[in-house]
Amino acid sequence: MADAIAFYTLSALILGLAILVVTVRNTLYSALLLAADFLFVALLYASMNNLLLAVVQVMVYAAGIVLVYVFVVILVNLKRPPEQTPDPGRYRLVGGILVLAVLAEVALVSLSGVLTPAAAPAGNATGSVENVAMSLFTNYLVPFEVASMLLLVAMVGAIVLAKKEL
Repeated sequence: MADAIAFYTLSALILGLAILVVTVRNTLYSALLLAADFLFVALLYASMNNLLLAVVQVMVYAAGIVLVYVFVVILVNLKRPPEQTPDPGRYRLVGGILVLAVLAEVALVSLSGVLTPAAAPAGNATGSVENVAMSLFTNYLVPFEVASMLLLVAMVGAIVLAKKEL
């Protein structure tokens, strides 16, 4: 019972902070709210006894990604006035239809019983470092290497684009 209360409380906080991230007008506040959102996601992982994923969430997202966002916010010229759109509410109908479609899909999935989790076998630590490393470097070695090569190419491309003279 306590696990369910913790799960639903953390989920509500995560959703509330996510809504605040996209609705707040100040971009620096939005980045800070995103960091808080990532920290609550890490707490959710920790409450499910997946401490490795919780630590990775804090180190990669809450620290690394949000720090990059804050640097971009600081470096971008924030003194210019916001761009004026001819009709700010022109997409309200489309947005409302999409919200209703997503809510109908969530209701359909939750009522169909697809989301009932299977019981984990006793004594199997699925989130342990050893199991994750074994799976990553055996079953998922090729996708891991492809992702590392893509990140390397993206980093080199960003350096080339940022540097004016080579």
